[in-house]
Amino acid sequence: MKIHEKYMSRCIALAKNGLGTTYPNPMVGSVIVYEDKIIGEGWHKKAGEPHAEVNAVNSVQDKSLLTKATIYVSLEPCSHFGKTPPCCDLIIKHKIPNVVIGIVDPFAKVAGNGIKKLIEAGVHVTIGILEDKCNELNKRFFTFHQKKRPYIILKWAQTQDGFIAPLEKAEKKPVWISNTYSRQLTHKWRTEEQAILVGTQTVIDDNPKLNVRDWQGNNPIRIVLDSNNRIPKESAIFDNSVKTIVLNNSENSILQENTTFERINFKQNIVEQIVESLYNHNIQSVIIEGGLRTLQTFIDAGIWDEARIFTGNTFFGEGIKAPILPKKNFEKRLIEKDELTILRNHD
Repeated sequence: MKIHEKYMSRCIALAKNGLGTTYPNPMVGSVIVYEDKIIGEGWHKKAGEPHAEVNAVNSVQDKSLLTKATIYVSLEPCSHFGKTPPCCDLIIKHKIPNVVIGIVDPFAKVAGNGIKKLIEAGVHVTIGILEDKCNELNKRFFTFHQKKRPYIILKWAQTQDGFIAPLEKAEKKPVWISNTYSRQLTHKWRTEEQAILVGTQTVIDDNPKLNVRDWQGNNPIRIVLDSNNRIPKESAIFDNSVKTIVLNNSENSILQENTTFERINFKQNIVEQIVESLYNHNIQSVIIEGGLRTLQTFIDAGIWDEARIFTGNTFFGEGIKAPILPKKNFEKRLIEKDELTILRNHD
């Protein structure tokens, strides 16, 4: 079992290379082992491109060794035709006798069918190696398919005395609480998630771009809550540079090619409607960056998965209080002088 864990750890490490680029597909890594030596490895890089198993098999120089090898894969091999052929068929074609799988795929078109197909072809299949870590790897994908909603990350920065913003500002731009390194990390996070969500007041007060500037990667889809359409049309979120969805009370319309308005009822079950809308847009993950009312609405509804809170080395004395969140299931680390607290909502 330890030897299986060793190679599954490598699969997970490889899979992480695809963070932020594989949507709507999961992250998957694969290694091929012969006589306790890795002879091939690969990971899934982008939807529509070869899966991890294909890249691993293609990297093996001596294909004759495949008939005596073991292929490790962090997620159950697919058994259906999508944008690429089934990986099960590839394994069977090359007569790889042993398959070790981290976790079963919850996606309805796979969901145990890949394992069944391999076993019926005479392949020896081992399941459940480092299952918890494989589950953590694809927490976004699993949440989307099992809970029918995106994986939700709450994020904010607060002062030492518990404020997220001053009461008044001289200019329409953010007042920075966290340091440069924390802000760079935030932009890295944006490249890893499919969408970013903010409320009306945040856009009016800060005029944010909600894109990636301090890191290299994809810009997230912008989701904006604006019940009464109060946000000025000259705001940065309406620059049409990134797909933007404005959830509002009154209209379904297209402002520009990349900017649409979608109606929801802000008077009841608002969080449920938001996550339903994101699910219908095939959005598997979202960072909610505020403000206070928006964050607290998700907290009060109990619909969130993770909270990432920066506590900066600053004091306001007075201001807008940070959201209230019970500190359980948490970890802490320092980003220079900022303290980053990460909480998990296991309820």
